[in-house]
Amino acid sequence: MTMNNPFSLENKTALITGSASGLGYAMAKCMIACGAKVIIADLNGEAAKKAAEELGAKASWSQFNVANTGETESWVDGLLSQHGQIDILVNNAGNHCKKPIEEMSVADFESVLDVHVVGAFALTRALVPHMKQHGNACVLFTASMTSFLGQPYVTGYAAAKSAYLGLIHGMATELSGAGIRVNGVAPGWIDTPMLRKAIEGDDERKNKILGRTPMKKFGKPEDIGWAATYLASDAAGFVSGQVLVVDGGALIGF
Repeated sequence: MTMNNPFSLENKTALITGSASGLGYAMAKCMIACGAKVIIADLNGEAAKKAAEELGAKASWSQFNVANTGETESWVDGLLSQHGQIDILVNNAGNHCKKPIEEMSVADFESVLDVHVVGAFALTRALVPHMKQHGNACVLFTASMTSFLGQPYVTGYAAAKSAYLGLIHGMATELSGAGIRVNGVAPGWIDTPMLRKAIEGDDERKNKILGRTPMKKFGKPEDIGWAATYLASDAAGFVSGQVLVVDGGALIGF
């Protein structure tokens, strides 16, 4: 443990999926600021390459679709050959399907679970033997408000994000004794292009969100980045099996 600065991620390497943009990019930026090397993994190779270039010398990139679980182990082997060690895994890659339930096909539903749940499980499973060898490792999942709250038209997404709670609890009880902590971060409503698009011209939706948020504002991507950095650091060395909700109080707001 780095007692002088337990929040430091010096000499650690993080693999963050879906990190070419959005919250994953913010996590990468914050972890690099605390000394980590970060592998930007994304379905969009060009975006991943651009993100790594923007983030500087401590960032590298790799193109991969986490839903291609038949290729996960060979991809992980390649990363380990290149980087030597991966201390932090952030399962952040995701997709979305917004439809009424009667219009959401089984294929739509499965496609969301394939990325969020099956893909994240396969990647974590592939890295566990390596992490057990080294110890002091961390696995994070990007959960959601839909892990806790009902929201219409996103049944697949809600099921996937709720499943993260089970993965976190189950994996934490199984892996913490081997030195692998497992936690999650659940973002509230964060000021991203996606949120702006969702509330543009919809004052009722915007006011409903802010009305249930005691801090009366949207969060910043870096709020999620710093939360993930904390959970990945030695400062959270006795934290496992938890989901840190970063939402300005919205979950308990009235």
